[in-house]
Amino acid sequence: MRFLTPLIALVALSACGGGDATGNATTATPVAGVAAPAGKPWTETVAVTPEGGYRIGNPDAAIKLVEYGSRTCPTCGAFAREGNEPLIANYVSTGKVSFEFRDFAVHGAPDLAAAVLGRCNGTATFFPLLEAMYQDQLATLDRMQAIPQAEQARLQSIPPVQAIAGWADAAGFVDFVKQRGVPEAKARECLRDQKLIDQVVKITEEGGATVTGTPTFLINGEKVENAVQWKDIEAALKGAGA
Repeated sequence: MRFLTPLIALVALSACGGGDATGNATTATPVAGVAAPAGKPWTETVAVTPEGGYRIGNPDAAIKLVEYGSRTCPTCGAFAREGNEPLIANYVSTGKVSFEFRDFAVHGAPDLAAAVLGRCNGTATFFPLLEAMYQDQLATLDRMQAIPQAEQARLQSIPPVQAIAGWADAAGFVDFVKQRGVPEAKARECLRDQKLIDQVVKITEEGGATVTGTPTFLINGEKVENAVQWKDIEAALKGAGA
């Protein structure tokens, strides 16, 4: 399939995790909060961006935080378990900050499987499923580690769409989303949906020039250098005026 070779090339250049966390040392004028439309708080305002990510919060927020993340990356999981709740509650809710998550398939087929299933129900469940996957990540990684070497080799040798579906079963992703509102038939249909697969591949391909490890964060288009922990991202948001 057309995406397999470039995706492998990008994955070879990328890694899960990063270096020493230093963040950006800029300070901006404080940004004023923005009231959400009546009846729909910013924490329930979710949309797909032109870049293919999913954004929660004020679409016109003065501070736009973007994360390139992998759902099977332990460093991304650690950030999410510590930082997602205060990020949404303390910053996105004010209308000052929007948060966009872009799935970056650093681990190839396993990441594509998780990302496609995370998109299967669209905007309504994207962020709840993302949060649930990160909360369950340690158990998921244990399941993946337990997959016999022969089965891993088989999954690497079959056509890409079959490999994505195979990893979805082997890692328990199908059962996981089935328990959270995605019927199994719909989940399997999504895993065969070339359009959904291509969305994640496109993000991975286009992010390759910027992303050298996951998670990678951008604030208003500028990379937050070597920051993978919530304390560093929070400092960078405050430095931007949040």
